[in-house]
Amino acid sequence: MSQAIALIVGLGNPGPRYARTRHNAGFLVIDALARRLGVQQWRERFDAEIAVTEENNARLILVRPMTYMNLSGRAVRQALDWYRVPLERLLVVYDDVDLPFGTIRLRLGGSSGGHHGVESIIAALGSDRFARLRVGIGRPRDGRDVTVYVLSRFTPEEEAALAGIIERAVDAALTWSREGIVQAMNRFNRSDRPAHSPASSSEAKPVEEQ
Repeated sequence: MSQAIALIVGLGNPGPRYARTRHNAGFLVIDALARRLGVQQWRERFDAEIAVTEENNARLILVRPMTYMNLSGRAVRQALDWYRVPLERLLVVYDDVDLPFGTIRLRLGGSSGGHHGVESIIAALGSDRFARLRVGIGRPRDGRDVTVYVLSRFTPEEEAALAGIIERAVDAALTWSREGIVQAMNRFNRSDRPAHSPASSSEAKPVEEQ
């Protein structure tokens, strides 16, 4: 299979209730990527909103699953099969409470880390051997339940920093598409925590709406 096709999925929950919440970081990145590439039209297919565009002589399929987070694998499986995208050309973008706010990390394969959207994708594909781009949202410092926290909106302070974080994630996704996972990891997996981060490093398992 040619490397001239890639499928990039941003995870989130659909609807205005969840717009710009922490758990929708994947949607924010995929939307910014679409703007960067001049995407004008999304269409509804495969339980998702899908846009097809070209970048650097490659065909990029952008996907926003509309199934709610814990059924994301259904849309990803259908899109991969329809567009005949090999697993090594799939990138999934999502939020991670175990990364400090503002940090981004790329990796290939591994567990879901308790993220139900990623769990759903692994189950639907029967494999964990796909690339991930995690966007750190940190943990609540005020004792809030993690489930409540991930479904809440960013603070004004976080919003002020968010645009730059999202644009860096877009750069990472495009580097992955153009140059591969190793080059993208080498370039973007470094300390990039903002000065005002609410993060800690302990583990959590966010629960998604259905």
